[in-house]
Amino acid sequence: MWPTLILVVLFVVAMLALPWLVRRLQNKNLLPRGMGMARGAAPMQQLVLGSLSIGPQQRVVTVQVGEGHEAVRLVLGVTAQQIQCLHVLQTHAGKAQAANEYVAKPPSFTDSLVRAQAAGSARDSGND
Repeated sequence: MWPTLILVVLFVVAMLALPWLVRRLQNKNLLPRGMGMARGAAPMQQLVLGSLSIGPQQRVVTVQVGEGHEAVRLVLGVTAQQIQCLHVLQTHAGKAQAANEYVAKPPSFTDSLVRAQAAGSARDSGND
């Protein structure tokens, strides 16, 4: 009985020490901090450009990853179970800056409504 009890205690101690050991190895850059990152690599800048709810737990999210000429925009489908890349867009630095300004100060509802009504009336007058 004693050998079994000793093994169980050692196993519990090892399980309790495992998170501490992983954190320590990550701090010394011996383990990567995130999935797909190389050791010592700086994380890429991430920016959420927009989000649209299409169901109770379903969203379409547009994110920008990276900076400058390396920037990539991803259109993601997000559900409670998974995240799926729907489309990938390459961006230019000027477009990325415009996107940042748009996110910082999105148009008001009134401006959007006026623009939509103007587009609707222009479309209706063109059908005559």
